[in-house]
Amino acid sequence: MVWMMSTTDLSLTSYLVLGLLAREGPSTPYDLKRHVAATLGHFWSFPHALLYTEPPRLVALCLLTETAEVHGRRRRIFSVTTAGLEALRAWLGRPSQEPTELRDAGLLQLFFADLGSSQAARSIATEQLAQHLVRLSAYEAEERREDDVTLPRGGGQTVAHWRGRTLRMGLLYERAAVEFWSGVLADEDLAEEATDRARAQDDGARIRA
Repeated sequence: MVWMMSTTDLSLTSYLVLGLLAREGPSTPYDLKRHVAATLGHFWSFPHALLYTEPPRLVALCLLTETAEVHGRRRRIFSVTTAGLEALRAWLGRPSQEPTELRDAGLLQLFFADLGSSQAARSIATEQLAQHLVRLSAYEAEERREDDVTLPRGGGQTVAHWRGRTLRMGLLYERAAVEFWSGVLADEDLAEEATDRARAQDDGARIRA
């Protein structure tokens, strides 16, 4: 089959597109972007421009078909083919063995904080904690909304139905991040207190001398 000869050309973005189209049905690239934003987008970073360039590439591999609206905005609408479904199912049958990637700019800055000012680590941790608290609050609000949502009969295969799967991971990550950066600030407080005590002891020794 065509997809078997081209599997090495498929990326995680390829499978993301195939999976969304298999679940949500025919979609435009903008629809795909909206689906990602509602589910994985907050904590799985990748260039969203790929959602516009990847579908035509998958069409060339015979994994998708493309139609264009005759009137109006003439949007490009993509649908998954039988070969595309087979490629997706084959990928799902190969559980990932790749290590989890965590690319956190704040963590990188913290690693080198000793090369900055004496307040660098505190400033970095304060900003990161504030950002994660905001995101955690947003996720918790979304979780409350999810609890109030009545799912379509039959458990409809919709973004709203599946958002809860990824929302749990978002909540776990943000709670862990809040705990981590709160700990960094606590460590900075202890270090500052130790420095103040040492400075006070030095001042006392000089006075007695």
